[in-house]
Order: sequence, then C-alpha cells, then structure tokens
Amino acid sequence: MSTLLEKPIKIHRILTSNSQQAKAIEDVTRSKILKILYKKQLTADQILEELKKTGYKKALTTIRHHLDILKISGLIELVKIQESRGSITKFYGTSTKLLEFETPEDFELKYATLIKTTSGKIENLVKTISQRTIGKKNHNIEENKNYNQYLLLEIINRALTNVLESSRSLNSKTKVPR
Repeated sequence: MSTLLEKPIKIHRILTSNSQQAKAIEDVTRSKILKILYKKQLTADQILEELKKTGYKKALTTIRHHLDILKISGLIELVKIQESRGSITKFYGTSTKLLEFETPEDFELKYATLIKTTSGKIENLVKTISQRTIGKKNHNIEENKNYNQYLLLEIINRALTNVLESSRSLNSKTKVPR
C-alpha cells in the first residue's frame, strides 16, 4: 500500500462552547434569533416579525420553543418583563455575539503575514495569562488541562469582546455624516 497524501494537522482554531450551546446554534433559526437579539431587547412577537423579513414563516409557538432552547443553553436571557392591562410581556436579549461568515478562499494567503507577526506577540501575553490560570492539580489531569484551556480562552474572549465592542461604539459615535 502506498500513501498518496499525508498532511500534518496543526490546530489553529479553538471554539469555546459547551454541548448545549453547540446544539442550540446548530439550528439556523436559533442562529438567526441570536443575531437578531444582538444589542436589542425584543419580545417573541418582535423576533417573529424580524424573522419574517428574512423569509422565515413559522408559528409563534415554534419561536417560543427556540427561545426556550437558547435560554436553557445560556445564550439568551429574559431581560425585561412588562405588565400591561393584566398581560405579561417578556423581552429577550443576549450577551453573546455570533460571528458567522464565509471565509474568502484567499484568506490565508492574504492575511498570513499579519496573522504570523501579530499572533507571535499575542502568544507571549497568553503564556503569561496561562501560567496564572493553572490551578491545583486534580486526579483527572486531562480534565484539569481542558478546564484551564477553557478558562484561558474565556479570559481572552472577554478581553477581545471588550476591545471590539468599545471600538465599535467609538466608531459609531465618531462617524462623519456624508
């Protein structure tokens, strides 16, 4: 038997998610709901109206089912409850921004130099943070290692989110009218 192709696999991307969150966003409708709720507080009816604009035609009960799954996964939460004339209206929001896009074919070629030089600098900072997150060793070494990696990624993820969100709000405040 001769080998026709062999390529070493180098990990260059890690997704942080638990199984509930992964299952929640695997459904296209729930992914859309997550995007719709970014920086908004909407009711199930309002979410349904937003989905209808994208061609989604389902019942309100189906939307509520999707909202329950997203809530259980921790990706959305109840952010406001209003009482009006004896009825209760629930508003949902999210603290998660879902970045979903198609990577262009020339991405690696186009950004290889920037990624290589910048990631080297960031690696040094990450190593320092990593040393601080290593906790007590428990009996299950692999579980402890995975937890420490998850913790490190959460620290970095939240820091990146703070930087990106603050730069987004600064850009929207400083936009010059055309």
